[in-house]
Amino acid sequence: MSRPFRILGLQQIAIGGPDRMKLRRLWVDLFGLGLEGDFTSERENVVEDIAVLGSGAHRVEVDLMQPLDPAKKPRVDEPPLNHIGLWVDDLPKAVEWLAAQGMRFTPGGIRRGAAGHDIVFIHPKGNDMFPLCGEGVLIELVQAPAEVIAALR
Repeated sequence: MSRPFRILGLQQIAIGGPDRMKLRRLWVDLFGLGLEGDFTSERENVVEDIAVLGSGAHRVEVDLMQPLDPAKKPRVDEPPLNHIGLWVDDLPKAVEWLAAQGMRFTPGGIRRGAAGHDIVFIHPKGNDMFPLCGEGVLIELVQAPAEVIAALR
């Protein structure tokens, strides 16, 4: 099987909880990660702090998320390790090839993510039409910018 793309490295981990201030205390105050910004989306039912670990091509986001409304879905705090993001060198080719293999993606297709990169999510569960999946893990594929591709190839 000739794969027309490469997974280059870890782009992010997203951690959810009922109170992102408790997450911030752990990851920023106690572990010393930098706090780079925040993001809110009513459609995704999330408010998050964007913490960072490392720099350059080895920089990893640690998104500290809580639901805007705990009574609504999606619930970004269930499970607490919400998803992982992986740098990919050619997102459109990856999606096309993986879909042809039977990979199930979440609704929405390729779109702009909170950090400004194009993204797509692999569904954690397969179905009859698309049996391949994240095997219980929500996986975000993130289009790597040119400098990350050059550094991690």
